[in-house]
Amino acid sequence: MLQTDSRGPNDLRTGHDAPVATTTGTADPSALDVGGELLFQSCLWCGTAAYRRSFCRACGSTAFKWERSTGAGALVRRIGQPLLNTWFVVMDEGFTLVCQIAGTEPAVAGVGARVRVVRAVAPREQGLPLVELTYRATPLERWW
Repeated sequence: MLQTDSRGPNDLRTGHDAPVATTTGTADPSALDVGGELLFQSCLWCGTAAYRRSFCRACGSTAFKWERSTGAGALVRRIGQPLLNTWFVVMDEGFTLVCQIAGTEPAVAGVGARVRVVRAVAPREQGLPLVELTYRATPLERWW
């Protein structure tokens, strides 16, 4: 017969005795100096990169740490009206975000063009990060 430990109602651990698991990042994102650098979240359980998420899309965890991005990425898809010049950008770390292209006409930007972050948005602020083209994709290099 299988024997298990039986505890009475007074033997149960209370909340202050239980081990505490930390689910916050390495630092408070509002305390970090953004200064033009893009911050993203990395899941502590599976390592999936994310941008402004409340839970990991791969494993469902809510434990993230904040990391600095290199700021380099590629244009994936234009969204919205062409005059706003907003695009989905896949960053080199693996996460996707919506950005606005600065200093370029909407007709010049194409899918697959390389970009870099010019101005990032603080993690808890509103707005879109600004990017600029670093390498214009030729028709043979575009993702169609």
